[in-house]
Amino acid sequence: MIDISDKIKNKLKQFPKLPGIYKMLDSNGNIIYIGKSKCLKIRVKSYFTNSPRWNKVKTMVLFIDDIDFIVTDTHLEARLLECELIKHIKPHFNAQMKNDSKYFYLKIDDYNYFNSLSIVSEREANTYGPFRKMSSISNVIDLLKQIYPIDKTDRSYSFEYHIFPISMEKGIFNQNRCVLFELFDNEKNMKKLIKVLESKMKESATSYKFEVAAKYRDIIQGLNYLSKGIYQYKKFMTKEIVMKIPINQGIKLFFISNGNMLLKKYFDTLSDEDIASFVNEGKQLKSSLNVDLSEKANIDFLDILYSEVKANKV
Repeated sequence: MIDISDKIKNKLKQFPKLPGIYKMLDSNGNIIYIGKSKCLKIRVKSYFTNSPRWNKVKTMVLFIDDIDFIVTDTHLEARLLECELIKHIKPHFNAQMKNDSKYFYLKIDDYNYFNSLSIVSEREANTYGPFRKMSSISNVIDLLKQIYPIDKTDRSYSFEYHIFPISMEKGIFNQNRCVLFELFDNEKNMKKLIKVLESKMKESATSYKFEVAAKYRDIIQGLNYLSKGIYQYKKFMTKEIVMKIPINQGIKLFFISNGNMLLKKYFDTLSDEDIASFVNEGKQLKSSLNVDLSEKANIDFLDILYSEVKANKV
Protein backbone atom coordinates (compact mmCIF):
# COMPACT_ATOMS: atom_id res chain seq x y z
CA MET A 1 0.00 0.00 0.00
CA ILE A 2 1.21 3.53 -0.76
CA ASP A 3 2.14 5.92 2.03
CA ILE A 4 -1.10 7.45 3.38
CA SER A 5 -2.04 9.48 6.42
CA ASP A 6 -3.09 7.93 9.73
CA LYS A 7 -6.46 9.60 9.22
CA ILE A 8 -7.06 7.66 6.01
CA LYS A 9 -5.69 4.44 7.50
CA ASN A 10 -8.17 4.70 10.37
CA LYS A 11 -11.02 5.44 7.97
CA LEU A 12 -10.19 2.38 5.85
CA LYS A 13 -10.52 0.22 8.97
CA GLN A 14 -14.08 1.50 9.46
CA PHE A 15 -15.35 0.43 6.06
CA PRO A 16 -17.66 -2.63 6.18
CA LYS A 17 -17.81 -5.47 3.70
CA LEU A 18 -21.24 -4.30 2.60
CA PRO A 19 -22.75 -2.52 -0.42
CA GLY A 20 -22.94 1.24 -0.46
CA ILE A 21 -21.44 4.47 -1.76
CA TYR A 22 -18.23 6.27 -0.77
CA LYS A 23 -17.29 9.95 -1.04
CA MET A 24 -13.70 11.16 -1.41
CA LEU A 25 -13.10 14.60 0.13
CA ASP A 26 -10.23 17.06 -0.24
CA SER A 27 -8.64 19.14 2.53
CA ASN A 28 -11.34 21.81 2.12
CA GLY A 29 -14.14 19.31 2.63
CA ASN A 30 -15.14 19.31 -1.04
CA ILE A 31 -16.41 16.01 -2.43
CA ILE A 32 -14.09 15.25 -5.35
CA TYR A 33 -15.31 11.75 -6.22
CA ILE A 34 -18.31 9.50 -5.53
CA GLY A 35 -18.32 5.77 -6.17
CA LYS A 36 -20.29 2.65 -5.31
CA SER A 37 -19.47 -0.97 -4.61
CA LYS A 38 -20.92 -4.31 -3.60
CA CYS A 39 -18.15 -4.43 -0.97
CA LEU A 40 -17.07 -1.03 0.31
CA LYS A 41 -14.03 -2.22 2.23
CA ILE A 42 -12.38 -3.97 -0.71
CA ARG A 43 -13.27 -1.30 -3.26
CA VAL A 44 -12.06 1.73 -1.31
CA LYS A 45 -8.86 0.00 -0.20
CA SER A 46 -8.02 -0.63 -3.87
CA TYR A 47 -7.49 3.12 -4.42
CA PHE A 48 -4.47 3.10 -2.15
CA THR A 49 -2.43 0.31 -3.73
CA ASN A 50 1.00 0.88 -5.28
CA SER A 51 -0.38 0.14 -8.74
CA PRO A 52 -3.87 1.63 -9.16
CA ARG A 53 -5.78 0.61 -12.28
CA TRP A 54 -6.15 4.09 -13.80
CA ASN A 55 -3.92 7.15 -14.06
CA LYS A 56 -6.85 9.26 -12.88
CA VAL A 57 -6.75 7.40 -9.57
CA LYS A 58 -3.04 8.20 -9.12
CA THR A 59 -3.84 11.89 -9.44
CA MET A 60 -7.02 11.81 -7.34
CA VAL A 61 -5.38 10.00 -4.41
CA LEU A 62 -3.03 12.97 -3.95
CA PHE A 63 -6.05 15.16 -3.13
CA ILE A 64 -7.91 12.77 -0.80
CA ASP A 65 -7.95 14.05 2.79
CA ASP A 66 -10.98 12.14 4.09
CA ILE A 67 -13.52 9.48 3.04
CA ASP A 68 -17.17 9.12 4.00
CA PHE A 69 -19.51 6.27 3.19
CA ILE A 70 -23.17 5.30 3.25
CA VAL A 71 -24.18 1.65 3.57
CA THR A 72 -27.13 0.41 1.50
CA ASP A 73 -29.04 -2.85 1.67
CA THR A 74 -28.40 -3.71 -1.99
CA HIS A 75 -26.06 -2.91 -4.84
CA LEU A 76 -29.06 -1.57 -6.77
CA GLU A 77 -29.68 1.09 -4.13
CA ALA A 78 -25.98 1.94 -4.10
CA ARG A 79 -26.00 2.48 -7.86
CA LEU A 80 -29.10 4.68 -7.75
CA LEU A 81 -27.74 6.73 -4.83
CA GLU A 82 -24.39 7.16 -6.57
CA CYS A 83 -26.16 8.43 -9.69
CA GLU A 84 -28.34 10.83 -7.72
CA LEU A 85 -25.41 12.29 -5.78
CA ILE A 86 -23.17 12.66 -8.83
CA LYS A 87 -25.89 14.59 -10.66
CA HIS A 88 -26.44 16.85 -7.64
CA ILE A 89 -22.83 17.42 -6.52
CA LYS A 90 -20.94 16.95 -9.82
CA PRO A 91 -17.59 15.94 -8.25
CA HIS A 92 -14.49 16.93 -10.17
CA PHE A 93 -13.11 13.42 -10.74
CA ASN A 94 -16.41 11.81 -11.78
CA ALA A 95 -16.72 11.62 -15.56
CA GLN A 96 -19.98 9.74 -16.04
CA MET A 97 -23.57 10.78 -15.28
CA LYS A 98 -22.87 14.35 -14.15
CA ASN A 99 -23.16 16.02 -17.57
CA ASP A 100 -26.47 14.62 -18.81
CA SER A 101 -27.28 17.95 -20.51
CA LYS A 102 -24.77 16.88 -23.15
CA TYR A 103 -26.68 13.71 -24.02
CA PHE A 104 -28.14 13.81 -27.50
CA TYR A 105 -30.61 12.38 -30.03
CA LEU A 106 -30.31 10.65 -33.39
CA LYS A 107 -32.35 12.32 -36.12
CA ILE A 108 -33.56 11.05 -39.50
CA ASP A 109 -32.96 14.05 -41.74
CA ASP A 110 -34.85 15.53 -44.62
CA TYR A 111 -33.09 15.45 -47.95
CA ASN A 112 -29.59 16.83 -48.01
CA TYR A 113 -26.60 15.89 -50.07
CA PHE A 114 -24.42 14.71 -47.19
CA ASN A 115 -26.32 12.85 -44.48
CA SER A 116 -29.38 10.70 -43.88
CA LEU A 117 -28.83 10.79 -40.12
CA SER A 118 -27.53 13.47 -37.79
CA ILE A 119 -27.01 14.18 -34.12
CA VAL A 120 -29.07 16.89 -32.41
CA SER A 121 -28.95 18.14 -28.85
CA GLU A 122 -32.69 18.27 -28.10
CA ARG A 123 -35.82 16.23 -28.78
CA GLU A 124 -37.53 17.27 -32.02
CA ALA A 125 -39.42 15.64 -34.89
CA ASN A 126 -38.03 12.34 -36.19
CA THR A 127 -35.54 11.87 -33.33
CA TYR A 128 -34.61 8.83 -31.26
CA GLY A 129 -32.87 8.55 -27.93
CA PRO A 130 -31.52 10.10 -25.83
CA PHE A 131 -28.07 8.49 -26.15
CA ARG A 132 -24.90 9.03 -24.14
CA LYS A 133 -22.02 7.70 -26.26
CA MET A 134 -21.38 10.28 -28.96
CA SER A 135 -18.53 8.27 -30.51
CA SER A 136 -20.68 5.13 -30.87
CA ILE A 137 -23.53 6.97 -32.58
CA SER A 138 -21.20 8.99 -34.83
CA ASN A 139 -19.47 5.78 -35.86
CA VAL A 140 -22.68 3.96 -36.80
CA ILE A 141 -23.87 7.02 -38.76
CA ASP A 142 -20.68 6.90 -40.81
CA LEU A 143 -20.76 3.12 -41.25
CA LEU A 144 -24.37 3.09 -42.46
CA LYS A 145 -23.41 5.50 -45.26
CA GLN A 146 -21.38 2.63 -46.76
CA ILE A 147 -24.48 0.47 -47.28
CA TYR A 148 -26.89 3.16 -48.51
CA PRO A 149 -29.27 2.95 -50.22
CA ILE A 150 -31.03 0.19 -48.30
CA ASP A 151 -33.86 -1.27 -50.38
CA LYS A 152 -36.94 -2.97 -49.01
CA THR A 153 -37.70 -6.45 -50.38
CA ASP A 154 -40.80 -8.59 -49.87
CA ARG A 155 -39.66 -9.97 -46.52
CA SER A 156 -36.39 -8.23 -45.73
CA TYR A 157 -33.88 -5.64 -46.93
CA SER A 158 -31.10 -5.55 -49.49
CA PHE A 159 -28.02 -3.37 -49.98
CA GLU A 160 -24.46 -3.38 -51.28
CA TYR A 161 -21.31 -2.40 -49.47
CA HIS A 162 -19.48 0.62 -50.90
CA ILE A 163 -15.90 1.44 -49.95
CA PHE A 164 -16.82 5.09 -50.41
CA PRO A 165 -20.36 6.30 -49.70
CA ILE A 166 -22.37 6.99 -52.83
CA SER A 167 -24.46 10.11 -53.39
CA MET A 168 -28.20 9.58 -53.59
CA GLU A 169 -30.48 11.69 -55.73
CA LYS A 170 -33.59 12.92 -53.96
CA GLY A 171 -35.91 10.05 -54.96
CA ILE A 172 -33.44 7.37 -53.82
CA PHE A 173 -32.66 9.36 -50.68
CA ASN A 174 -36.32 9.52 -49.72
CA GLN A 175 -36.80 5.78 -50.33
CA ASN A 176 -33.81 5.12 -48.10
CA ARG A 177 -35.27 7.56 -45.54
CA CYS A 178 -38.52 5.59 -45.46
CA VAL A 179 -36.52 2.43 -44.78
CA LEU A 180 -34.73 4.11 -41.88
CA PHE A 181 -38.09 5.02 -40.35
CA GLU A 182 -39.18 1.36 -40.69
CA LEU A 183 -36.01 0.19 -38.99
CA PHE A 184 -36.07 2.66 -36.10
CA ASP A 185 -39.81 2.39 -35.48
CA ASN A 186 -40.05 -1.41 -35.50
CA GLU A 187 -37.67 -3.80 -33.75
CA LYS A 188 -38.67 -6.71 -36.00
CA ASN A 189 -37.54 -4.78 -39.05
CA MET A 190 -34.22 -3.94 -37.41
CA LYS A 191 -33.69 -7.62 -36.63
CA LYS A 192 -34.34 -8.46 -40.30
CA LEU A 193 -31.65 -6.03 -41.39
CA ILE A 194 -29.21 -7.36 -38.81
CA LYS A 195 -29.78 -10.91 -40.11
CA VAL A 196 -28.89 -9.76 -43.63
CA LEU A 197 -25.77 -8.08 -42.26
CA GLU A 198 -24.78 -11.24 -40.41
CA SER A 199 -25.19 -13.29 -43.57
CA LYS A 200 -23.10 -10.85 -45.61
CA MET A 201 -20.46 -10.77 -42.88
CA LYS A 202 -20.09 -14.57 -43.04
CA GLU A 203 -19.99 -14.51 -46.85
CA SER A 204 -17.28 -11.86 -46.83
CA ALA A 205 -15.19 -13.78 -44.29
CA THR A 206 -15.55 -16.99 -46.32
CA SER A 207 -14.37 -15.08 -49.41
CA TYR A 208 -11.36 -13.72 -47.42
CA LYS A 209 -12.75 -10.18 -47.55
CA PHE A 210 -11.92 -9.67 -43.91
CA GLU A 211 -11.98 -5.86 -43.95
CA VAL A 212 -15.49 -5.86 -45.37
CA ALA A 213 -16.54 -8.53 -42.86
CA ALA A 214 -15.17 -6.33 -40.08
CA LYS A 215 -17.23 -3.38 -41.37
CA TYR A 216 -20.39 -5.49 -41.30
CA ARG A 217 -19.52 -6.60 -37.76
CA ASP A 218 -19.11 -2.97 -36.68
CA ILE A 219 -22.46 -2.01 -38.25
CA ILE A 220 -24.16 -4.88 -36.43
CA GLN A 221 -22.66 -3.77 -33.11
CA GLY A 222 -23.75 -0.19 -33.77
CA LEU A 223 -27.30 -1.21 -34.63
CA ASN A 224 -27.49 -3.36 -31.50
CA TYR A 225 -26.46 -0.32 -29.45
CA LEU A 226 -29.16 1.73 -31.16
CA SER A 227 -31.71 -1.02 -30.58
CA LYS A 228 -31.10 -0.97 -26.84
CA GLY A 229 -31.66 2.77 -26.68
CA ILE A 230 -34.71 2.74 -28.95
CA TYR A 231 -36.63 -0.49 -28.33
CA GLN A 232 -35.49 -2.22 -25.16
CA TYR A 233 -35.79 0.84 -22.93
CA LYS A 234 -39.12 1.66 -24.56
CA LYS A 235 -40.50 -1.80 -23.73
CA PHE A 236 -39.03 -1.66 -20.24
CA MET A 237 -40.87 1.59 -19.56
CA THR A 238 -44.25 0.01 -20.35
CA LYS A 239 -43.86 -2.66 -17.66
CA GLU A 240 -44.67 -2.93 -13.99
CA ILE A 241 -41.94 -5.00 -12.34
CA VAL A 242 -41.50 -6.39 -8.85
CA MET A 243 -37.88 -7.24 -8.12
CA LYS A 244 -36.93 -9.41 -5.14
CA ILE A 245 -33.39 -9.17 -3.79
CA PRO A 246 -32.14 -11.24 -0.83
CA ILE A 247 -30.30 -9.20 1.82
CA ASN A 248 -28.85 -9.91 5.26
CA GLN A 249 -31.57 -11.44 7.41
CA GLY A 250 -34.39 -10.87 4.98
CA ILE A 251 -35.67 -9.87 1.55
CA LYS A 252 -36.19 -6.52 -0.10
CA LEU A 253 -38.87 -5.85 -2.71
CA PHE A 254 -38.74 -3.10 -5.32
CA PHE A 255 -41.68 -1.87 -7.39
CA ILE A 256 -40.61 -0.46 -10.76
CA SER A 257 -43.04 1.23 -13.15
CA ASN A 258 -42.51 3.38 -16.24
CA GLY A 259 -38.77 3.01 -15.76
CA ASN A 260 -38.83 4.45 -12.22
CA MET A 261 -38.48 2.79 -8.84
CA LEU A 262 -41.58 3.89 -6.95
CA LEU A 263 -41.48 1.73 -3.83
CA LYS A 264 -39.10 -0.45 -1.82
CA LYS A 265 -39.74 -2.40 1.35
CA TYR A 266 -37.91 -4.83 3.65
CA PHE A 267 -39.42 -8.15 4.82
CA ASP A 268 -38.10 -10.66 7.37
CA THR A 269 -40.03 -13.34 5.52
CA LEU A 270 -42.16 -13.06 2.42
CA SER A 271 -45.60 -14.50 1.71
CA ASP A 272 -47.88 -14.28 -1.33
CA GLU A 273 -50.07 -11.91 0.67
CA ASP A 274 -47.09 -9.65 1.35
CA ILE A 275 -46.29 -9.49 -2.36
CA ALA A 276 -49.90 -8.76 -3.31
CA SER A 277 -50.14 -5.98 -0.74
CA PHE A 278 -46.81 -4.55 -1.89
CA VAL A 279 -47.89 -4.52 -5.55
CA ASN A 280 -51.18 -2.84 -4.66
CA GLU A 281 -49.32 -0.13 -2.73
CA GLY A 282 -46.97 0.39 -5.66
CA LYS A 283 -49.86 0.80 -8.10
CA GLN A 284 -51.50 3.35 -5.83
CA LEU A 285 -48.23 5.32 -5.72
CA LYS A 286 -48.00 5.14 -9.51
CA SER A 287 -51.24 7.07 -9.88
CA SER A 288 -50.27 9.75 -7.35
CA LEU A 289 -46.55 10.37 -7.81
CA ASN A 290 -45.10 12.72 -10.40
CA VAL A 291 -41.47 11.95 -11.25
CA ASP A 292 -39.92 15.30 -12.17
CA LEU A 293 -36.82 14.35 -14.16
CA SER A 294 -35.73 15.45 -17.58
CA GLU A 295 -35.60 12.79 -20.27
CA LYS A 296 -31.83 13.10 -20.46
CA ALA A 297 -31.26 12.90 -16.70
CA ASN A 298 -33.62 9.95 -16.39
CA ILE A 299 -31.73 7.81 -18.92
CA ASP A 300 -28.98 7.08 -16.36
CA PHE A 301 -31.46 5.89 -13.74
CA LEU A 302 -33.33 3.93 -16.40
CA ASP A 303 -30.12 2.20 -17.48
CA ILE A 304 -29.34 1.22 -13.88
CA LEU A 305 -32.80 -0.26 -13.31
CA TYR A 306 -32.81 -2.00 -16.69
CA SER A 307 -29.43 -3.65 -16.12
CA GLU A 308 -30.30 -4.73 -12.57
CA VAL A 309 -33.64 -6.21 -13.63
CA LYS A 310 -31.92 -8.04 -16.47
CA ALA A 311 -29.16 -9.32 -14.15
CA ASN A 312 -31.76 -10.56 -11.64
CA LYS A 313 -33.74 -12.21 -14.49
CA VAL A 314 -37.05 -10.75 -13.38
